[in-house]
Amino acid sequence: MTTAASAAQLDPAQPDDERIAPRRSHEELFVEVNTGALRRVAAFIGPHRLALAGAIAAVLAFVATQVSIPYAIRLAVDRITGKPESLPLPWIIGGLVVLIGLNAATSYLNDVTAARLAQQVIFDMRRAMFEHLQKVSLGFMDRSHVGRLMSRLQGDVNALQDFFETSITAVGDLALLLGITAVLFVMEWRLAVATLLLAPVLIVVRAVWLPKAQAAFTLARETSSIVNGVLAENIAGVRVVQGMRRERLNLQDFTHRVAENYEAQRVASWQAQIMTPVVDVLTGTAMAAVVLGGGAMVLWGRIDLGVLVAFIFYVQRFFDPIRTISQQYTMLQRATTAAHRIFEVIDLPLEVQDRPGALTPAKLAASIEFRNVTFGYRPGVPVLRDLNIRIEPGQVIALVGPTGSGKSSIAALTRRFYDVWEGEVRVGGHDVRTLSRQALARDVGMVLQEPFLFTGTVLENIRYARTDASREAVVRAAKAVRAHDFIVRLPQGYDTVLEQRGQNLSVGERQLLSFARALLADPQILILDEATASIDSFVEARIQQALRVVMKGRTSLLIAHRLATVRDADRIIVLKDGEILEQGSPAELLAAGGLYANLHRHNFSSFDEIGAAAE
Repeated sequence: MTTAASAAQLDPAQPDDERIAPRRSHEELFVEVNTGALRRVAAFIGPHRLALAGAIAAVLAFVATQVSIPYAIRLAVDRITGKPESLPLPWIIGGLVVLIGLNAATSYLNDVTAARLAQQVIFDMRRAMFEHLQKVSLGFMDRSHVGRLMSRLQGDVNALQDFFETSITAVGDLALLLGITAVLFVMEWRLAVATLLLAPVLIVVRAVWLPKAQAAFTLARETSSIVNGVLAENIAGVRVVQGMRRERLNLQDFTHRVAENYEAQRVASWQAQIMTPVVDVLTGTAMAAVVLGGGAMVLWGRIDLGVLVAFIFYVQRFFDPIRTISQQYTMLQRATTAAHRIFEVIDLPLEVQDRPGALTPAKLAASIEFRNVTFGYRPGVPVLRDLNIRIEPGQVIALVGPTGSGKSSIAALTRRFYDVWEGEVRVGGHDVRTLSRQALARDVGMVLQEPFLFTGTVLENIRYARTDASREAVVRAAKAVRAHDFIVRLPQGYDTVLEQRGQNLSVGERQLLSFARALLADPQILILDEATASIDSFVEARIQQALRVVMKGRTSLLIAHRLATVRDADRIIVLKDGEILEQGSPAELLAAGGLYANLHRHNFSSFDEIGAAAE
């Protein structure tokens, strides 16, 4: 099928990734938090309010035990040192054991509920993206890079999942920080102030470190993406690599890319570890201040020993939430960027969709008509010009012509993969724009030049369009197109699992399976778009026999370059530059002495071979 940008809205000269989003600098990605994206994410969380409430309750319960354990230790120390108003020591120890058990249980519950909530939300987002991508126009898919789409479906979604799983923990960290601060001031406000004085130091260090770290992290991700891209490209093109003896040069290039990634990852790893010793130094400094100042206050009788011990435990926990929360903000920035990219996919306009009240007739008449159709893929560059074609039910019509003459565009418009600029395309007497896509998919079938088989069994691939078809019906369809014999020779016959895109079958075998799939679907109209172009002449006779079976009793639109494929057509339409050059039966065209006859006269096998001789 002709591939080009659709006629609408997007600049065809703009790179594929920038048609979805303008390119932004590395710094921008970290400066702004996209609040609009956050609101959209919140809409996906909405249906899971109970799970969210459960996760927050679990993390708050965990925080409560974290705050309570040092206080229980204080009570135990006070009792041991003989403070009379303390609770009995067995009660304190029993309570401490219970708190430790609750701490472990709530920690587990916190992790489980946060992960489950994240997975539920991500499930909904992945489903929404996949559902929308199944409906977007072929114009967008024609110009899109599969790798970039997969990056959004996988990488960006995974970034959001990581954020969701840790964001609940961040709520707990904030609650823990506030809880510890409150308890510190309740127990001894002067020691609390001494501890908090060190917090601004961490904030300043974080502000200085963050820009450098962000640049390092961004470079590490970019170089990693480049390595993955080079690796994927060389694996996909390994036949060309070996055929052109490029192994040594490609290895040199790959080594250079990997070295760049190694250096970027080394710097990023070094930057990532800086904050840990900083926090450790601040924690040690605060601890020293508490021990020295608190020890003096104990000796002076201003505080109890239990308060000092509790302070030491609280200070150990105080700076970790600050570090985690600051890191969470960075994750928030990355997550909102990922969410923005995800919603760009979900918001892609559906250029071709059912109109309100679209018709779904029980059965469409098998006629096709093009009335004054003008169409193209780019604004101002028409592929078809004021085209008029009438195909009666049961006719076999062949569309032939040089590459770019508009043959595949006619097929695509018949199936309404695109909408015309001007005129009408009518199927069964209805403008295709008034019909539901379901009706068109049911009664207009297509077999493409490169048969696409999905991962699954032979049986599942043949009944792809009719999942309710019986095994017997599948076998009948396979026998009709003469695919049964090679299928039963496969290791598990019809239950043989095909490799990706059916690579464990020959091209001819894959095409026969696509014919069986089309025959089982039983459409009223069948479009065969270069269905024999990839078949060698030895296999072509077998494919031609299968073609006759598939086309029998249907209106068939046959697109081909090879003359052998169109000789049995009722009518041949010769196209050039989006217009009908000549049409008629094979005999009539030979007698007319036009382009079609010129092919025979020069003994060419296809229109693309005629070149200057056809002019």
